[in-house]
Parts: sequence; C-alpha cells; structure tokens
Amino acid sequence: MTSVGVLSLQGDFAKHRTILSRLNVNSKDVRYPGDLKGCDGLIIPGGESTTMSKLLDTTGVRTSILEFSKSKPVLGTCAGMILMAKRVDDSSVHPLGLLDIEAVRNAYGRQVDSFTADLRVDSDGDPVSMRGIFIRAPKIKSIGEGVRVLGSLNGDPVFVQQGRHLACSFHPELSNNTTIHKYFLSVVEEPTLVK
Repeated sequence: MTSVGVLSLQGDFAKHRTILSRLNVNSKDVRYPGDLKGCDGLIIPGGESTTMSKLLDTTGVRTSILEFSKSKPVLGTCAGMILMAKRVDDSSVHPLGLLDIEAVRNAYGRQVDSFTADLRVDSDGDPVSMRGIFIRAPKIKSIGEGVRVLGSLNGDPVFVQQGRHLACSFHPELSNNTTIHKYFLSVVEEPTLVK
C-alpha cells in the first residue's frame, strides 16, 4: 500500500495528513532521517521557509530528502515550493534545488494580503477548476527548461512539475478540493508515466 511522508518540522503538515487520510492513503510524519524509510513520496508543507530551512540541517533531514528525491516524488506547497526551488531571493533560505525555478518569498503580500482565487489546473490533459488559497505566497520568478506549468494566476505560474517533482504557490490542503493531492499520488503510484 502507498505510504506518503509529510515533512513535520514546522507548518501545516497535519492538514496534508488529513487530506491523505480522506484519500485512504497511509501517511507518516517525517522529522528525522530514518523517517523516510518505507515512504513512496514526500510532501513538504507550507510554513515559515527560513525556519524550515534551518531545521532541515539541525535534524539532519536535508541529506535524506536529497537522496530520497533521486528516485521518489516530492510535492511542495507554499514554503515547500520555496524549499524545492533551485534559487530563492532570500539568502537565509538554503533550498534543496529539486526544481529549476527561482522563487520569491511572500511575493503576493503579507498575511493580511491573503486571498483566494479561481485557478485552472491542467495536470493530465483534462483541465479542472479549483480555488487556490494564497497565504504569504511565493511567486515563481523564472523557470528553467523541463519545468511544466500546470496552473497559473494572471499569467504567473503557480503550479509546476519537473520530472517526478511538483510544487504550488498556494495551499491545496486548506480547501476541500483534492485535485493536487490526487495528481501527486498518481505520480507516486505510476512514476513511469512522468513526462
């Protein structure tokens, strides 16, 4: 049975585990290097990217994630997307470099500027509408070759994929829509289908 780890150092990791439970998928907290054992995929949640970046090092999980990501899919949401980027506009964040994107922290505004927006997400050739919840959300400033844009807002990419890895600027775990998680699970369960 599929098992998905959720990085649980800080942030809204519990909400992701709730969504996975609704989809009848086993999940587990990932706080230490050995916690990734037996996981088929990993979700890096939203939270505070500078704090999470430091905790990746103090717990020793950074090296484990980098090794894990060589063969297993990773999904990052909001701060998770920042951590997955190759380049970040803030030197206090040391990203994992899993996606060839440049991320700009809090580019959609501060906490008081949080908003929801209608999005069109096209993960498998069949576009669906969903509400995106943006809270201190990052923007993708640039993307490299091989990065597919699966969803955008006002012309800016907000949901991307490169190989087996996915990331979004918004918080899919805070809505009732399971589109993002279902697509991630399809990549986890059928990695040979990755374009």
